Amino acid sequence: MAEKKVASFSKYIKWFWGIVLGGFLFVCLLFLLASWGVFGALPSFEELENPKSDLATEVISSDGKTLGKYYIEANRTPIQYKDLSQDLVKALVATEDERFYEHSGIDFRGTARAVAKLGAGGGASTITQQLAKNLFTKKASGNKFLRILQKAKEWIVAIKLERQYTKQEIMTMYLNTQGFLFKATGIRSAARIYFGKEPKELDLQESAILVAMLKNPRQYNPYRKISRKKSLQRRNVVFAQMAKNGLLTQKEKDSLQNLPLKINFTPESHSDGLATYFRENIKQRLKKWAKNNLKPNGKPYDIYKDGLKVYVTIDSRMQKYAEEASREHMANLQSYFSKEQKKNRTAPFYDIEKSDISRIMKRAKRSSNRYKRLKAAGKSEKEIEESFNTDTDMRVFSWKGEIDTVMTPYDSIRYYKHFLRSGLVSIEPQTGHIKAWVGGINHKYFKYDAVEQQKRQVGSTFKPFVYATAINQLKMSPCDQLPNILYTIPKEKYGMPDDWTPKNTSPDYGNMVTLKEGLAGSLNTISAQLIDKVAPINVARLAESSGIKTKIEANPSIALGAVDLSLIEMVSAYSTFANKGLRVSPMMITRIEDKNGTVLEEFVPETKEVLSEESSYVILDLMKGVTTSGSGVRLRSPYKRPGYITGHPYNFTNPIAGKTGTTQNQSDGWFMGIVPNLATGVWTGGEDRATHFAGIGKGQGAAMSLPTWALFMNKCYADKTLNISKEDFEKPANLSIQINCDEVKKAEDEIEGDEKKEEENDTDF
Repeated sequence: MAEKKVASFSKYIKWFWGIVLGGFLFVCLLFLLASWGVFGALPSFEELENPKSDLATEVISSDGKTLGKYYIEANRTPIQYKDLSQDLVKALVATEDERFYEHSGIDFRGTARAVAKLGAGGGASTITQQLAKNLFTKKASGNKFLRILQKAKEWIVAIKLERQYTKQEIMTMYLNTQGFLFKATGIRSAARIYFGKEPKELDLQESAILVAMLKNPRQYNPYRKISRKKSLQRRNVVFAQMAKNGLLTQKEKDSLQNLPLKINFTPESHSDGLATYFRENIKQRLKKWAKNNLKPNGKPYDIYKDGLKVYVTIDSRMQKYAEEASREHMANLQSYFSKEQKKNRTAPFYDIEKSDISRIMKRAKRSSNRYKRLKAAGKSEKEIEESFNTDTDMRVFSWKGEIDTVMTPYDSIRYYKHFLRSGLVSIEPQTGHIKAWVGGINHKYFKYDAVEQQKRQVGSTFKPFVYATAINQLKMSPCDQLPNILYTIPKEKYGMPDDWTPKNTSPDYGNMVTLKEGLAGSLNTISAQLIDKVAPINVARLAESSGIKTKIEANPSIALGAVDLSLIEMVSAYSTFANKGLRVSPMMITRIEDKNGTVLEEFVPETKEVLSEESSYVILDLMKGVTTSGSGVRLRSPYKRPGYITGHPYNFTNPIAGKTGTTQNQSDGWFMGIVPNLATGVWTGGEDRATHFAGIGKGQGAAMSLPTWALFMNKCYADKTLNISKEDFEKPANLSIQINCDEVKKAEDEIEGDEKKEEENDTDF
């Protein structure tokens, strides 16, 4: 009996060891077959060296800040180990792979568990295996046997990775390939989106939150209301793991676990962040560049996948100040405009017939995405019209934040037409570098770019080109005088339909005025006389040589700014005055690099001599008069005057060359301002020319656009790191044109006095 029991027990022992040995051999065979590629091709040496992953193109400012990225799905920008916070490194290892520095890529306990449970209990327990899965294997869901095969492939790839890379490189690659939701792919995007920081700047709490998300970024997401509680709990698990591994004391762990969950959510969509309009412009330029530039494999670059680095001229600090200034003034200006519109039965339009309003609205409707989408779907005009007149849940823009509301799409079009728009662009004259670019009040809701896409009538801001032509061509002085009288240019002289006799805004005529007074007061009578002296064709040529690309019709009315131009053209042309008459074409991109930092192309501006240094200096001196005694004099005010559209005193004391511009019916308000190393222009107006202030008080350029310029410059001057000049413009060594009108007046008075004495002393014989 005992012998039978022993024999039976021995039989079970044999079976046990047979199963163990068979299982071991099966696992060995499984991994051997996987290494041979039986279950699917494994990555080659070259693929391990250069793993395929979509990389977002990054736009980098002149001061080294990331302005934004271009991507379709993966907002991924890889970084190196040195760019990681050590708190992040410690939290990652303690939570995800305690023996990371000890193993060679495989946690045998985890692998055995995966085989025993057919993948139900996980198994990709090491960081290296998870990297292998992220890079080279796809998740096999629903089939346990396929999941075991997947683990085998991960095991082989993990071993290869461990042989190929250091532990630091593996850890960094792993973090670079992880997804964190909300378009955050990779640790750099995650750090920027959830905390507004670079990975190296993450503290322990922030690091723990991101490491907690690695298990399941949706289930443990700190931004989603539904998952915040779980995110907090998982974060505390990370702290517990760090304490378990001796990286935190019990007291530190308890203290950290009692802290509330905090993030600084900063989304990185194409309509968020700094310089949104500028980035959209750059994107279109890059697409054209990519078509004409091939990769080593002969294929064009893909700006959404190839991880290009685009270095641009924008200064992130100045861009921030420009956007702040625009928001601050435009929100305030809109409040005045909205109050005025409450009394306007055709709001937001003035001086327009009902038929014209219908035409404007119809055009806006047909330009909308809704109309294009419905039309593409084959809907009839009747169906489309019904859709536009059906109440719809929507979120709309307001200066106090987005509003959830219900209105018809047609009403939403009318609603948005109530908002005044604005643009600002700032250029460094000596280099042509564009330092700030604000294309509108909110890129998410107002896509049209007021800097380059839009062309509007420029008004009196064009007058400096008339004066510059007279100075350059006729060697006229700012102290030369002309009569302030109505001046008629006959229609036959320039082939006009009628005689042209422009009037001033003021009814006072008859006195003699200097050119300096004429420009400061923006007197149309003086501009008319000057353009007749030099001929319109010469003014047009000078403007175009200075940087205006739009073809200008050579007729006398351009002396008053009767020409539609873009803001970027105007600021570029004004920059020529500040650069001693040398035109430097505007620059947006300085260089483009590939993902490895290899320079693909560097850019240099075009230059052209347009004016003499002497003429440029004289026109700047003329424009300084605008800000000391003319339409831009409010820049010098140390206090708020009645009727100002901002609560801020400006109190500038440094030399500023400027020019305001206001078009007919106050449809467009302009201000151009120059200091020695910065030229900045601002335009403000409605989307439609019929949208404007009723009166000149708040509708002039000095009220609509000058405040934005002033707020921007005050912010720039407050930042001493920018080195924006407060000095005067450099005077030519041998200036032959007299610019000191006081001296001229004194000399004239002395001559007049001498002549009078001579008359008194004359004796008739």
